[in-house]
Amino acid sequence: MATRSDSAQAREEIRAEGARAVVRHAFDIVMAQEERDFAVRLWDGSVLPPGPGQPARFTIVLTHPGALRRMFLPPGELTLAEAYLRGDYELEGDVIAALGLAVRVQRFAARDWLALARLALSLPATTPPQAYTEGRQAARLRGARHSRSRDRAAVTYHYDVGNDFYALFLGQTMAYSCAYFRSETDDLDAAQTAKFEHICRKLRLQPGERLLDIGCGWGGLVVYAAQHYGVDATGINLSEPQVAYAREWIARAGVADRARVEIRDYRDLDPTRPYDKIVSVGMFEHVGRARLAEYFRAAHDALRPGGLFLNHGIAAQYEEPGWLARRLFQAGQFTQRYVFPDGELVPIGEAIQVAEEAGFEPRDLESLREHYALTLRRWVRNLEAHRAEAVALTDERTFRVWRFYMAAAAVGFEVGSTNVYQLLLSRSRRGPARLPLTRADLYAG
Repeated sequence: MATRSDSAQAREEIRAEGARAVVRHAFDIVMAQEERDFAVRLWDGSVLPPGPGQPARFTIVLTHPGALRRMFLPPGELTLAEAYLRGDYELEGDVIAALGLAVRVQRFAARDWLALARLALSLPATTPPQAYTEGRQAARLRGARHSRSRDRAAVTYHYDVGNDFYALFLGQTMAYSCAYFRSETDDLDAAQTAKFEHICRKLRLQPGERLLDIGCGWGGLVVYAAQHYGVDATGINLSEPQVAYAREWIARAGVADRARVEIRDYRDLDPTRPYDKIVSVGMFEHVGRARLAEYFRAAHDALRPGGLFLNHGIAAQYEEPGWLARRLFQAGQFTQRYVFPDGELVPIGEAIQVAEEAGFEPRDLESLREHYALTLRRWVRNLEAHRAEAVALTDERTFRVWRFYMAAAAVGFEVGSTNVYQLLLSRSRRGPARLPLTRADLYAG
């Protein structure tokens, strides 16, 4: 006679087999004829191993019987990300490789999604044994998009997580943008310092020149340019914790006589006191398509005739996802809700056109796509190595947001769906430039 425990065990096995069926179906579609190089571990400890002779690059851990239901319904990027934030599944091993797999899932045909949805619906509506619901939540911004108050709220949401948290993965330079690797074996600090040097050379900085850094972050480039090139450097930013950190750094570095950081919007630049050179690194993505003309005009008007402006920013390699992709598959919604609210990426050609219309002359364009992929891999590795400290400083969900977003971003740069460019512009003036620019000049040394 079957006991109650026997019946419970039988029900649990039925649940497990249902999940296995969904897993097999999903990954048969994803991998097609390729050998699977990852494992899947179910909540009961059973494992679907990688293909014969394949080492497991990563393991997807389903923490409860209804995990796949919560990962795939409704289908899309946001659903998959929020399931990870809640703890419906874990990713062990190479998280970047795991999210590379998610790219394939996004390319499912409609019939494959429907088949997967039917299987997922057959799973029970369970929840994870340890659900992560407290901590970082989706942004709730008010007001007109890219208004001054809303832009400040967006910056605060992302950057005011805490200087100590960012220091765990950014390294000594506190540079939160693409590094410049002379070799793939370079460490992060060396590559970020090389980025500072690369920018300063492109701008042809000279002692005594006035340099403006729009969106200066924690002030690393301001300090470097003042120390190594003798310029009078001003940084502007909207994040109060970043500005406080930068001011302390300037004082420690002994360059307070020629470097400063202010809380100021780029729309408040004074055109009556123009700068010789302007740089903006990693701020362009926050401007928004509707404000691009205003952004480039503000930089143009704050620059002396013949001066140089280097704009370093991420660009969409293709057009933004259409309405169907945004609505049905939630393209870009995870980043909008949990990482960079109101951030927008535009194709580089569009940015160049708007810059020209503002009065700039493009002088050089350099893609650093591979460099950003390497940078993100370093950041992910650093964050994972300091997981306990990250959670102690913030919470489990915040750690998961940054791990997921940086790993997904690394995939984007590796596959080429996003790119990052350094666009060098000059404020046009009649007659020949005082110092002709050539590519040999830009990349000398």
